[in-house]
Amino acid sequence: MNQSLGLVSLLVRDYDEALAFFTGILDFVLIEDTHVPAQDKRWVVVAPPGSRETRLLLARASNPQQAARVGDQSGGRVFLFLHTDDFERDHQAYKAKGVRFVGEPRDEPYGKVAVFEDLYGNRWDLLQPRSAQPA
Repeated sequence: MNQSLGLVSLLVRDYDEALAFFTGILDFVLIEDTHVPAQDKRWVVVAPPGSRETRLLLARASNPQQAARVGDQSGGRVFLFLHTDDFERDHQAYKAKGVRFVGEPRDEPYGKVAVFEDLYGNRWDLLQPRSAQPA
């Protein structure tokens, strides 16, 4: 059996502001942005550069229940884990672009990590796994 996660849905307030953050600040790649007139929505997919499988579907909240979850999809816990091959490069670049980090970078048994928040307040780990760190 061979399975993988293809898309993770992330609730957003507005497609364009979310795209500006993910493509303009985090340097994600826009994979698809298709208008779906029958549902009055867009199918917006982004991915970190070099990502081969898992992608984010930026899903505009379409009712009050969904709108209440924008920025709090995981109850305040880290929600998504962004792996990098160069922690220092990405940490410095994100800080320079105004990304809010929650605490200082730290070395853990599994790698170098720092928690940051996206434009809505969802928490992410920026993580360079130990296996991807230079010897």
